[in-house]
Amino acid sequence: MTAPTPEELASLSREFALVCDPDGRVLWADARAERFGIRSGVTFSSLCVVGTEAKAAELFRRAAAGPVDGWEMSLVLNGTLTTTSLSGVPRPEGILLVGQPFDERHAKAFTETQAAFDEIITLNREIARQKGQIVQSAEELARTNSELRDSNRGVIALHRELEDRADALAHSSEIKSRVVSSVSHEFRTPLNSIIGLSQLLSDGSDGPLNDEQQKQVRFIRSSAEELMTLVNDLLDLSKIEAGRASLRTMQFTASDLAASLRGSFRPLIAENAPVTLTIEAPEPDFELDTDRAKLSQILRNLVSNALKFTPRGEVRVTIAGSEDGRAVFSVRDTGIGIPRDAIEHVFEEFTQIDNPLQGSVKGTGLGLPIAKRLSEFLGGELTVDSTVGEGSTFTVTLPTKHPDVIEMQQIERRSAEADPGRVPVLVVEDDRRSMFVYERYLAMAGFRVVPARTVQAAREALARELPAAIVLDIVLEDETTWAFLADVKRDERTHNVPVLVVTVSNKRERARALGADEFWLKPIDPERLLSKLKTLVRPGRPAKVLVIDDDERSRYLIRKHLTESNYELLEAATGADGVRLAQRELPHVIFLDFLLEESTAFDVIDDLKANPHTRSIPIVVVTSHVLDAGERTRLAAGTEAVISKQNLSRELAINRIRDALRKSGVEAR
Repeated sequence: MTAPTPEELASLSREFALVCDPDGRVLWADARAERFGIRSGVTFSSLCVVGTEAKAAELFRRAAAGPVDGWEMSLVLNGTLTTTSLSGVPRPEGILLVGQPFDERHAKAFTETQAAFDEIITLNREIARQKGQIVQSAEELARTNSELRDSNRGVIALHRELEDRADALAHSSEIKSRVVSSVSHEFRTPLNSIIGLSQLLSDGSDGPLNDEQQKQVRFIRSSAEELMTLVNDLLDLSKIEAGRASLRTMQFTASDLAASLRGSFRPLIAENAPVTLTIEAPEPDFELDTDRAKLSQILRNLVSNALKFTPRGEVRVTIAGSEDGRAVFSVRDTGIGIPRDAIEHVFEEFTQIDNPLQGSVKGTGLGLPIAKRLSEFLGGELTVDSTVGEGSTFTVTLPTKHPDVIEMQQIERRSAEADPGRVPVLVVEDDRRSMFVYERYLAMAGFRVVPARTVQAAREALARELPAAIVLDIVLEDETTWAFLADVKRDERTHNVPVLVVTVSNKRERARALGADEFWLKPIDPERLLSKLKTLVRPGRPAKVLVIDDDERSRYLIRKHLTESNYELLEAATGADGVRLAQRELPHVIFLDFLLEESTAFDVIDDLKANPHTRSIPIVVVTSHVLDAGERTRLAAGTEAVISKQNLSRELAINRIRDALRKSGVEAR
């Protein structure tokens, strides 16, 4: 290789040399200077950009006095504005200048670098400012945390005190309810005996009684009946207060309820009585779905109370439905009325209004309180409007469909709409709140609740599908489930289904004897229930998912998405390996990248469809490639779905797997 000549090296350099007199006239210019259009005889100032002549004069003044280096000037060279770095030294013959024109790309880079430096400086200042704010915020947060800790200690202490008081009140209330309930039950047996024996005496079964004896027996019987009414009212009130009142909902029409009320009160109203009772038929008729017995008890208490305090006139009952799904029952009388200052006390236990008529009527003072409590128990309210001397109107407003019924229907609907691939668990429970807890926790754990409030509903659910487990309450509203438990364990179809008995009745030995797999007393710990269910429920072999992707990171991401899911994951890095693995393992679903290193998704799909063993395997394409219309159309014909990698998530991946499994007839896990 021949070395370049000095002339060639000189031609490659951008530096040029000039000799100028002190006034700036060029005395000599080298060949490189002439390439830039600088020749002997021109003045240096004529090369300068207008306005920079003074800077050029200063350059020559300094260069005449001594060396000058790195003096930048904007010169017009060959008609182009060029930034040039100049160095000068004095010589006997004049001033020697060496110029280095900057490449415009370098100049732009310098400008951008300077701008970047300026931006970095600005950012550093902003970061410093933000750090200061963060430090200040941290100090304020520390002060706030300290104050919150102090406040929290006070709140915790207050909560403890309130809990202690609440526990004491609850204990006192429970003791009172137990005493009332126990004493009331103990009273009922001798009272029934007194009433029965007095009836025998009155009927003369052991010989006739004289008139005075008949009168005495009637007094005994009426006194016992009054006491029995008081005992029954106390029992009702104690059950409501203790939260043990049972709810037995049923469907019935308002006209049927009105007819039954007429029948129950007809014997109590004499034909020539000074007061009449009118129970109007609802127009139009409507349907209710609530506890009919308790609603009837409310209305009987209100009507009985109205008849007691209406010496003459009328008691009228009206029933109507409203557009907002509520029923309105009004009991209006023309009786003595209630003073305004006494209205707020009429619903208190054992309270009776001070009135001359009060002494002539008998009552326990519990009828109205019980009616109000029962109205609230049915999801409604009881109000009163009264005027002294004109009468009173008691109004019961409650939903035509009890909230428990609505909630159970919603749970049943959610169960019907739930993912059929979830493992079904039959829950036989009549309490709405308990059923809600079961549904919430079991659904979060991947189970599907099949609700049943009655034994009949449970048998119908078993006939529709075989659950993976049964959660069973022994004591329902009006029945027990012992026979159902025995039938489940006797039936060949269901005897292997695990049954978890969860109830308030401590009958562990009987439940175990009938085949229960577990027995717990309420309230149940949800975590304990889920742990036991996962132990007892042994689903079949998990579905296989094959991932074909040459990007290890993408395979890792899908693997993480499916962590803790019940899927067996297979992986292949190439299309050929994926096809061979699919033919050998026969996965239930394939996740396929669109662009592989040696092939595309179309190649893999064609190979899979050509083999009868892999032809029907659902394929989900996962890609970061932007597909055109033709590619999407072609993929749609041979795959289940196309997912963008940037949108892939655990939920989306599992949902696509379940969709593909359902379409292929495989039970989703």
